[in-house]
Amino acid sequence: MSIASITVALDTGETAARRVRLAADLAQRFEATLTGVAARKLPIPGPTADIVVAQASYDEEQNRLADELAQAEDLFRTNAGTAIRTHWRQAEAGSEAFLVRQARATDLIVIGRDAPNAGRHSLEPDPGTVLMEAGRPVLVVPTGIERLDAARIVIAWKDSVEARRAVTAALPLIGRADKVFVAAAGSEARFEGADEVSEHLARHGAHVTTNLLGAPAGEIADAILRFARREEADLIVLGAYGHSRFREWFFGGATRDMLRLSPIPCLMSH
Repeated sequence: MSIASITVALDTGETAARRVRLAADLAQRFEATLTGVAARKLPIPGPTADIVVAQASYDEEQNRLADELAQAEDLFRTNAGTAIRTHWRQAEAGSEAFLVRQARATDLIVIGRDAPNAGRHSLEPDPGTVLMEAGRPVLVVPTGIERLDAARIVIAWKDSVEARRAVTAALPLIGRADKVFVAAAGSEARFEGADEVSEHLARHGAHVTTNLLGAPAGEIADAILRFARREEADLIVLGAYGHSRFREWFFGGATRDMLRLSPIPCLMSH
């Protein structure tokens, strides 16, 4: 298995350049095509009796969007370099909805973890929404990270459809890693088939160990992060939103905690 196409989400923030360089480096290693994507909706004008004022306001917003998209494209082309094949996609549309549509023709989406301005009228897509709707693995990159060697990979294992899909999506990286740690956390960890997953990955050529971590139900993400830091991992692989996203937002869950806290890139699949 390999990665033939990568899509990276763009905005005009200071972390976007690092994210593009990370995605471009991955694309070069896998001889993949890299596509940059940026979009946002225009705000709906408020009620007014003056059609001239309304039109002027709409034109101003269109010009602002055109400037933002031009900045994002320039940032993408500058940081992607010329050593790989690249494409650019932009639109006047919701940032998440447009990125999800582009996902039909990609193997991997690269997106920023911290999106403080995400919303209907922002270039920054919300990672949680993209995870739920894209149907593709999503690499969530924290602020400040601009290279992913994927030399030491932690697989946060739970016997779920989402985790199985995440492991399959990560196989191209797992096969090249120096060390892979299958880590299952919680009171039921030893019953979740972590040993079988390790054997499966070994057949793919992975240098893999199985690790059972004790942790209360509400501290699974903390246990995985502590383990990943101890083992100097540079990538965590996990399934996303085994419960509904609303339930995780309301009651808490590993996906929400990872999106909020992880200083390490996370490859996630829903």
